[in-house]
Amino acid sequence: MSSLLKVDSEIKSKVDVFRERITGEAEDLVANFFPKKLLELDQFLKDPLINIRELKEIHSEINLSVPDPILLTDIHDGLEGPNAKKRKLEDGPEEDKVGGTKVYVMPGGMMKSNGKLVDLIERVKPEIRTLIEKCNTVKMWVQLLIPRIEDGNNFGVSIQEETVAELRTVEGEAASYLDQISRYYITRAKLVSKVAKYPHVEDYRRTVTEIDEKEYISLKIIVSELRNQYVTLHDMILKNIEKIKRPRSSNTDALY
Repeated sequence: MSSLLKVDSEIKSKVDVFRERITGEAEDLVANFFPKKLLELDQFLKDPLINIRELKEIHSEINLSVPDPILLTDIHDGLEGPNAKKRKLEDGPEEDKVGGTKVYVMPGGMMKSNGKLVDLIERVKPEIRTLIEKCNTVKMWVQLLIPRIEDGNNFGVSIQEETVAELRTVEGEAASYLDQISRYYITRAKLVSKVAKYPHVEDYRRTVTEIDEKEYISLKIIVSELRNQYVTLHDMILKNIEKIKRPRSSNTDALY
């Protein structure tokens, strides 16, 4: 192989060191970190912070008062006959002229997020990031163990490929949890803006509380899924560790 492709010996030695480091880290993750993490997350699921039964406890007060009603006068006073009709046509339909309250500044300064949910999110996000990073390390380790392509005797290789696919799936799902959190903040911000603009519409206020409750439930599901993914990966890799580390048997006597 060296005659077909010349590789600098110094670079090759550095790559070998990298492979050894990845191997050591990945094996420690599977053997020790994954089981410890799944137990830690299982304990977290029993925390009172994530087991609130009355969801009204996580509601956040929206301190926006309803303004006094505005008395509308006839905008066409003083216009008679054809002129009044022409003015109406220029103004457009009546429903198009009903606007919201102009918002120049919030009464209490900045409108705060839901503090209880923010605290929970800040505790869950590092767990999501950790899972993504650790899966990436283990995935690289398994990929480096895949032997060169040959005809036959590829059952072990197929197990390696299935493991890599599972790790990639877990990475993608964990990344989607981060997207879900971002969408929650964006959706809630739009709804709060609607409340500020239309403070007399109760449905907007109720929708904000519904969004908060939904996010709280989603965060508990995310923690549960993180735990389950650690369990699944740990179990899958341990059960197939022999084929993952030695995908092809070198014992040719077994063929006879």
